[in-house]
Amino acid sequence: MKECVIRADGNANIGAGHLMRCLTIAEAMRNRQSESKIVFLCADGQSAELVKEHGFEADTLHTDYQNMEAELPTLQRLFQNKGGKRIIMVDSYYATEAYLKALREFGRTVLLDDMQRLCYSVDVVINYNAFADAAVYAGLYAGKNTRLLVGSRFVPVREQFLHKHYRLSDTVKNVLITTGGGDRNNIAGKIIQKILEIKSLDKINIHLITGRYNPHISELKQIQSCESGLYIHCDVKDMASLMLNCDLAITAGGTTIYELAAIGVPFICFSYAENQEALTEYIGEERIAGFAGAYHREPVTTLSRIEQLFTDFCTQPELRKACCERERALIDGLGAQRLAENIWKEA
Repeated sequence: MKECVIRADGNANIGAGHLMRCLTIAEAMRNRQSESKIVFLCADGQSAELVKEHGFEADTLHTDYQNMEAELPTLQRLFQNKGGKRIIMVDSYYATEAYLKALREFGRTVLLDDMQRLCYSVDVVINYNAFADAAVYAGLYAGKNTRLLVGSRFVPVREQFLHKHYRLSDTVKNVLITTGGGDRNNIAGKIIQKILEIKSLDKINIHLITGRYNPHISELKQIQSCESGLYIHCDVKDMASLMLNCDLAITAGGTTIYELAAIGVPFICFSYAENQEALTEYIGEERIAGFAGAYHREPVTTLSRIEQLFTDFCTQPELRKACCERERALIDGLGAQRLAENIWKEA
C-alpha cells in the first residue's frame, strides 16, 4: 500500500494556511489513490485536531514546531519498524536542510517551498505561486535529481471553488474580509474601523472570516454588537459560497488569493509577513487586483491605501470587472489533481 506522511502545523502564531493547503492536496491524493494511507504528523494536539476534523488521520509529536530537528529521534522510532514505499511531504518554514536531508532515510521527500531562494536535499519541490520562476529553480537545482513542480498550474484549489463564477453587480453591498487564521495584530479590526469611517459610501455589509486561532475574537464581537451590518464567520466550511455572495474582498496574502481568483471575486490584498510579499506584489505589478502594500513594514500607509482602494473599487464597476477577468486567467483550478498525480509517482 502506498503511504504519504504529511508534516505540517497550524496555530495562533503561523495560522492554519499550511495545514489547509496540505489538506487540499491530501484530498486530491486520496481521490486519486483510494487504496492508500495518508497520515499527518503535527507538533501539537491543536493542529492534529484540525486535521481529524477534515477526515484524515493525525498523530501528535508533542514537540516544538519551531525546532524540527529535535523531532528527528521521534520520527526515527516512528518509521523504523514500518516498511513499504513512503512519501514524506513537509510544509513548514522551520524545516532546515539538516532536517530534510535526514528525512530521506525514511522515504521520498516532498517540500512545499514559497521562497525560491535555496536548494534543499529533497526529491520533489513544489512552488505553485504565480510569481514562481521555473528558470530560478532550474538554476538552484542544476545537477540535482529533483522533480520541480513550479508555477500556477499547480495551485491546489479545493473542489468547492470549481465551476463557480462571480457576477458583477452595479453596487457593492457585501464585502468579505479575511486576514488569516491568527491575526495577532488584529488587522481585521483596524480594516473594519477604516471602512466604517467612510461616510461617502452607502451602507455595506461586512463579512469577516476568522479562524479558531484569532486571539482578538472578543474585541471583534464587541464591534459586531455595535454594528448591525457586521457578520463574523468562524471556521467556515463552505467558503466558496460565502465568497460568491460578496461583491468585493479584502485579503491578506496566501491561499485565499487563489480561491478568490478561481471564482473571480475582485479583491484588495496586502502582506503581513515576508513570505506573503512576493505574491501580493506580483498581484499589484500585474494589475490582477488591488495591492495595498506590506502591513508589517508600513502599517499606517497600508491601511490608508486599503481605504483608498476600497473607495475606488466600490465606486468603479469597470475596475471590478477588469480585475475579475484578470483573476480568472490566473489559475484553472486543476492544480491539486496535478500535484496528486506527480506526488504519487514518487511512491
